[in-house]
Amino acid sequence: MSASPGSIVVRPASRDDAELFLRLVDALADYEKLDRPTTEARGRLVRDGFGERPIFHPYLVELEAKAVGYAITFFTYSSFLALPTLYLEDLFILPEARGKGAGKALFRHLVAEAVERGCGRMEWVVLDWNQLAIDFYERLGARRLNEWYTYRLTREQMEGMLSEGA
Repeated sequence: MSASPGSIVVRPASRDDAELFLRLVDALADYEKLDRPTTEARGRLVRDGFGERPIFHPYLVELEAKAVGYAITFFTYSSFLALPTLYLEDLFILPEARGKGAGKALFRHLVAEAVERGCGRMEWVVLDWNQLAIDFYERLGARRLNEWYTYRLTREQMEGMLSEGA
């Protein structure tokens, strides 16, 4: 897909984009001051996003023909709506590309994808310290839910629970 100067292109990432996608995942890890994915995790990301049976859907956003961000989505299901939900796992734009419309274009593309797929809603989480992201989503009309808490079990906790017979 070609892009003219100043243009923004949003597209599904392909297997040929795997290394580029992984560099952007690394950039998100650096931004959030987290460890980058291990070699094994990188292999799983490629398999799970670009393999024969993808578990998630990766997208790239390009500004002036250069990839400046990515998103990962997958579908969950609401038993009360009886409709799918598009879950946004990551949406990241390189800091130097922010404020140029790439993030908004990527987000709007995902909203259109959710509508096209018959989703009843979109959901995601934002780190409490990431005021830039909070402001971005609220400017677009998203509402922060206060009545729901996010819980998590790590792999180690799950294995511990199973080994204890709890």
